[in-house]
Amino acid sequence: MSFTKKDVVLTDDRPKTLLLQKHSDYLAGYGLNKDDFEYCMTEYLRMSGIYWTVTAMELMGQSFRMPKEEIIEFISSCQDSESGGISASIGHDPHMLYTLSAVQILAIYDRLDAIDVEGVVRFVKAMQQEDGSFFGDKWGEVDTRFSFCAVMCLSLLHRLDAINVNKAVEFVLSCMNFDGGFGSKPGSESHAGLIYCCVGTLSICRRMDALRADELAWWLCERQLPSGGLNGRPEKLPDLCYSWWVMSSLTMLNRIHWVDKKSLEQFILACQDAETGGFSDRPGDITDPFHTLFGLTGLSLLGNTNIKAVNPTYCLPQETIDRLRLEPQVLHI
Repeated sequence: MSFTKKDVVLTDDRPKTLLLQKHSDYLAGYGLNKDDFEYCMTEYLRMSGIYWTVTAMELMGQSFRMPKEEIIEFISSCQDSESGGISASIGHDPHMLYTLSAVQILAIYDRLDAIDVEGVVRFVKAMQQEDGSFFGDKWGEVDTRFSFCAVMCLSLLHRLDAINVNKAVEFVLSCMNFDGGFGSKPGSESHAGLIYCCVGTLSICRRMDALRADELAWWLCERQLPSGGLNGRPEKLPDLCYSWWVMSSLTMLNRIHWVDKKSLEQFILACQDAETGGFSDRPGDITDPFHTLFGLTGLSLLGNTNIKAVNPTYCLPQETIDRLRLEPQVLHI
């Protein structure tokens, strides 16, 4: 019986060069019509949407096109005075995901003074559980994504001392699988997005020595398909966002050279919309700010000098991490 991997085929008329100006125009115009259906339906993740857009524009050197003061004011209005956490939008419950997105945006803008930092620290600390894991919010879901959000958030604020870092690391390591990968909780299937979260946590906590680096890097490299694109786990179609989740992890592992960079670059460029600008998950699909950011960050990791250098751990411009004097750990071969 023959075995064929799920994949896409790149057509000859696909975009083959980086369309920076079109991407800048696309993001600058995104959400300007507040009555637009797509804008209204994405209110539940508004803060992350702003993070994707601001970071992408910053990496393109186009952040001057964003309404900076309006964004900062919005972030301030989304902080809950009682818990200290930050929500996706005004009137929503605070959550670890959106608290991190807000801190990342303010780190780029060098405006962390716009929020109650001690309130954020209090919120993150309150989410840590006895086993070292973190809830995403008061409703109690546990996921390694939230461990990463907590650790990165406090690292950006230079307040890692507020949590039990050793316990946080222990929980993440308890999620390591036989293949070297990580899932959302102990016993869960390895997934490239969650691997990024767990490797990123260990990078910030300077515990990369605990990884089975070669096994993990090999699993990540097996995510590359004949089209050049990467999937998140076996038997899935390629998706542009894994150009970030996989490549950032391999960069932290110092094994990015284990993938075919040229074919991956061709896949990323093929995901651009040559008419409207923006990137989509796969060639020909509808574009969005999420995939646009991760298309750009993927190209940055591949060495495209038309885009600013991105830090593989924090998913922020390297210049922001340098300004904050943060030094996440990267493995040495």
